[in-house]
Order: sequence, then C-alpha cells, then structure tokens
Amino acid sequence: MIVDADGQTRGTMEKMAAHRTGTMHRAFSVFIFNSKGQLLLQQRALDKYHSGGLWTNTCCSHPRLGESTPNAAHRRLQEEMGMDCELTELFQFSYRHEFENGLIENEYDHVFMGISDDLPVPNEAEVAGIRYMDTDLLLFDLIEQPDKYTPWFKICLEQVLEIYYQNCLK
Repeated sequence: MIVDADGQTRGTMEKMAAHRTGTMHRAFSVFIFNSKGQLLLQQRALDKYHSGGLWTNTCCSHPRLGESTPNAAHRRLQEEMGMDCELTELFQFSYRHEFENGLIENEYDHVFMGISDDLPVPNEAEVAGIRYMDTDLLLFDLIEQPDKYTPWFKICLEQVLEIYYQNCLK
C-alpha cells in the first residue's frame, strides 16, 4: 500500500515496483523477546531481493491489499518463524535506504513487540538462521559489526529496547 509521510493510504502498488521506484509504502517489523529478555533475531535468506544474509528483527514484511497491519504482522510471524504470540504496536517510523542492487526501501514502518518462549520453526525459504541474543551483547555487536545488520533494524532497535526496558523489565 502506498502511503504518505503521515502513514495515510494513498493507493496501491506491487511491492517490487515500489522498491524499484522508491515509492513510500507500508511495512512492519516484529520484535519477539523471550522471558529471559533475549531478542529473537533472524538472518535473512541469502537469496532475498535485498539484505540477504543480514541479521535483523524477528520478522518483517508488508501487509497485503485489504489486510490490516496487525493481522499481517501475525501472518508473517507464523509464515517466517512458525510461531505466534500477542503483539503490541509500539510506534511507527519512516526511513529510506538505497541498496547496491538499485532497489530502494522507502517505508512507513509499524513496529510490533511480543514476548514468547515458544520455539521458532523457521521457514528455510525466508530465514537462513535464528538466534536469541542478550540485548547488551547485541548493542555491542551493532557497534563492532554494523554491516551484519539490516538498515531498518539499526534505525529502530534503540527505541524498541527503550520501550521494552521501561515496560517489561519491572
């Protein structure tokens, strides 16, 4: 779905066309923590159309035409990670990133968080690897090896962790 800078739907466009033209569109990112406070990370499949092999949040994608963003977040969590849990929308942000292959991410991204100790069953077509990571180690790794992580993950992680620390570690 094509959106304006305020996240209001302005039309539709096929996903790859939006990425080729750099048209702003709706997306979402899901962050799942376990009861130990570790974040479930996904390594994107190597053959993804961009960011293949990079580490990122638990799952991310785009809603389908007529699908609400929360429903899309649940659908993709099940499709990519073989799990589901209660999700809370934390915030939205916009970002633009141009990739070396010519594709452009220009997204209005809804960020969701959930807590679950269910073991993921990753979809090998979408996911090259998974790992739970302590957040302090993750922040250190982001400083030491930023090129291992997706652009959107690096943009929103700090805000996700701030909300998580304020609301879940009491």
